[in-house]
Amino acid sequence: MATNLLTDLLIIFGLSIPVVFTFSKLKIAPLIGFLLAGILAGPFGFGLIQDIENIEFLAEIGVVLLLFTIGMEFSLRDLLQLRRIVVFGGGLQLSITSVVVALIFIWLGNSRESSIFLGLLVALSSTAIVLKLLQEKGEIYSLHGRTSLGILIFQDIAAVIIILLIPVLAGIPGTEKSFFELILQGLGLIVFTLLSARYVVPFIMYQVAKTRNNELFLLSVIAIGLSVAWLTSMVGLSLALGAFLAGLIISESEYSVQALGNLIPFRDMFMSIFFISIGMLLDLNILREHLLLILTATLAVLLLKALANSLSTFLIGFPLHTMILVGFSLSQVGEFSFILAKVGFASGLISSLMYQEFLDVAVLSMVLTPLFMSIGYRTTTFADLLPFPPILKQGWYSKFKENESEEKPENHVIIVGFGINGRNVVTAAKAASIPYIVIDMNPEVVRIEKQREEHIFYGDAAQNAVLEHAGIQTAKSVVVTAGDPPSAKRIIEAAQRLNPEIHIIARTHFLSELDKFYDFGADEVISDEFESSIELFTRVLHRYLVPSSEINSLTSTLRADHYKMLRSPDIPRKKICDLALDFADVEIRSIRVGKSSKAAGMTLGKLNLRKNYGVSALAISRSHRIIPGPEAGTEILADDILLVISPPENLDEVRKLFEDSVE
Repeated sequence: MATNLLTDLLIIFGLSIPVVFTFSKLKIAPLIGFLLAGILAGPFGFGLIQDIENIEFLAEIGVVLLLFTIGMEFSLRDLLQLRRIVVFGGGLQLSITSVVVALIFIWLGNSRESSIFLGLLVALSSTAIVLKLLQEKGEIYSLHGRTSLGILIFQDIAAVIIILLIPVLAGIPGTEKSFFELILQGLGLIVFTLLSARYVVPFIMYQVAKTRNNELFLLSVIAIGLSVAWLTSMVGLSLALGAFLAGLIISESEYSVQALGNLIPFRDMFMSIFFISIGMLLDLNILREHLLLILTATLAVLLLKALANSLSTFLIGFPLHTMILVGFSLSQVGEFSFILAKVGFASGLISSLMYQEFLDVAVLSMVLTPLFMSIGYRTTTFADLLPFPPILKQGWYSKFKENESEEKPENHVIIVGFGINGRNVVTAAKAASIPYIVIDMNPEVVRIEKQREEHIFYGDAAQNAVLEHAGIQTAKSVVVTAGDPPSAKRIIEAAQRLNPEIHIIARTHFLSELDKFYDFGADEVISDEFESSIELFTRVLHRYLVPSSEINSLTSTLRADHYKMLRSPDIPRKKICDLALDFADVEIRSIRVGKSSKAAGMTLGKLNLRKNYGVSALAISRSHRIIPGPEAGTEILADDILLVISPPENLDEVRKLFEDSVE
């Protein structure tokens, strides 16, 4: 059994790689490549895989993970904002589509029960395909994206009711479930979701996150998702709906971003299996024998659903642009329809031939979805040029606006780590009114700082989803305060991959790691060892009378040159500190001669410093050469450094003499 499954997986992935690679080169959606790979590998293609039950099981996991991650990207607040779309938009879409399709089938001579059942099958759309395509385009939060999601949520709930209706339509007595019982179970599930999101899950995730164990964190997230999905299936709801609710529960905690980042690789892998499994359902023999009928039916379904979806979207008040995009996005037949069709076939509502024809139409409508969505975008551009009435172009319900969800930051700095260095960067950002977002892996720190309304969230900055949540695409710079090379490397590489233009400043502990960080892609690297050294010798130079301007210039040179002066033994050193050592027991000061000062060009004898100011010149540093005990005839030149001994009260007058004169 295990060997067969492994062989099947090897076949589908081995076949998918060249197909998807070719499609990507042709700039065709990868989804089409997966569907084609499924058609080729399936029992109706080359017959490489005959038993698709195992593949269908893995595909169902993909749908569960997709809805789980979608739920984590949303929140209960977002869902409440969609209640109008879910209830009215979803209800209108399902009613209009199913009634129109049922009437067409009755007109074609089918029974009333069979026609109603087929109308309900066609009305459902593909949650997996639509949300996947919207995610790839970054439009899940757009107005048409949220409208599509709201309608899809209603369809998932309605699918449960349709299952309950199948025995009634088939005339099987005593099998229907109490609708009152279903309503009670649904209300109980809502209460469970709210309580879990508010109290249970945040507590569990906080305790797990404190262990700093990534494996335990991932296992806990998956366990929570599967548990809620299992509970919903036990009360008669779909696994996909339960997974969405589980995602909503986790989205209310500060750990949702990290959880999302952990799950995305698994979701993408299982979703590819889902699309491949859909392709395996396409019966090429039926398609070949009834090619014209199936192609005509597929086109009719796509166009009819596009019109019905657009009409439903207009009736809840949305503008023309949104109407068209929602209409084309939801025009395919959904994956849940396959399950319903199988149940309906077993109950005798549809014949074997009609069942196979329906599967072919459904699969073809899914295959054409990316193309149809592209046509939808072009249609909106054309429709905007036509003189439609304002109520049609602008809609009549103005509460929902395009991209009304949370504002995304721009030109901000992403600070990775909230230790001492991270806090100091935040303090500087606040002082300069620079927008910032902090990412940290310490759950205690995140919880405390969130209570203080700090812009911080829990996550591993090496994960794409975490950086994307922090707005990496619109950020101006990233500051990586984590000093260990493995973590810093992953963070720097991820940041560069997502935004090649971003400026990356990284911190490292040791000299040996400095060049590695630049190789990783950092633009600037701050070394703890070198910065400590700079601070130490800065204090020493101040003690030994080196002018502040000289010290500042030297430290700037060191940092600008990646500390090469400290790292190379061949750099010539100034000897002024050696001179200062000889005068360590007296109070002495160093003064640089300005180019436009009064003293420049004069001799020490003419200045008569001892008589006029009570100051004695002990030495002169000129071009890194020391002139000890200068005589009265020694001329003072610009940029000389005089070492003088003087009472403190006379220093101000002497400085005025040697500094640049102000006109």
